[in-house]
Amino acid sequence: MDAAPILIRVARVLRETGLEAVMIGNAAAALQGAPVTTVDVDFLFRKTPGNLRKLKKVARALDATILRPYYPVSDLFRVAAEDSALQIDFMATVHGLRSYHGVKSRAISVDVGGEKFLVASLPDIIASKQAANRPRDRAVLDALTTTLEEKKTLTKRETRSS
Repeated sequence: MDAAPILIRVARVLRETGLEAVMIGNAAAALQGAPVTTVDVDFLFRKTPGNLRKLKKVARALDATILRPYYPVSDLFRVAAEDSALQIDFMATVHGLRSYHGVKSRAISVDVGGEKFLVASLPDIIASKQAANRPRDRAVLDALTTTLEEKKTLTKRETRSS
């Protein structure tokens, strides 16, 4: 399945609504070259009254609904559309990451089909996976750390050759 059309649509809707969000998790790692897969897309966002209104606009634009988990203290808002199998999680809190502003300051911009995402840095994604410490998070840590080391090595080579 080619995720690009869905990602392009999501990026466009985020841009049009002005929702402040940084992609995190496996999708963010994959956009940076990590060999990982996922069926959902996760975002860290600032939970403000304005952003909650924008999140409702995002759901409407994607023909989706906002679901809350059975444990509301999680600060998770799931935007889901049954018809398209779309599932996007917006979280105000992510274990291992101290603040939205810190994650945003280290994020990179990634272009997908002419639309841009703010994507969490690999070190931040790794920190969140380590803190969550779930089996599915531990399963990808080696791939993420290897990708980070390869990027560092490539950057060093490029710096030396310039």
